[in-house]
Amino acid sequence: MQLHRSHAFTCCRIAAASLLMWFAGLHPSYAADDALERERLAAITRQLDLIDRLVEQAATTAPRAHVRYYFDYDRLRADLTLVRVGIQNQLAPQRAQPRDPASITGDYTRVDAKAEAPR
Repeated sequence: MQLHRSHAFTCCRIAAASLLMWFAGLHPSYAADDALERERLAAITRQLDLIDRLVEQAATTAPRAHVRYYFDYDRLRADLTLVRVGIQNQLAPQRAQPRDPASITGDYTRVDAKAEAPR
């Protein structure tokens, strides 16, 4: 009977240690999930760098003369910056408390007031 109680006590200690490791963030699958998420977020950041270069090229070649509606590349760049900052804050948090994120615009069509004016 004594052997049985000792075995049960050992199992309880192992279970408690496992729970403590889980809550401390040391669980092996948690660490693997965290590493995978960090890897994916880093890949998204690299894709954002590529998008920034494409936006810069498009902005320099976009027609601006006598066009009533045009794409607002400056607003797109600002939104991409917000996304990048959000990812960087997740990868290297500056503080323990979550912050209230700024919302992106999502509307990139601008109207040229000069093109609308009657002639």
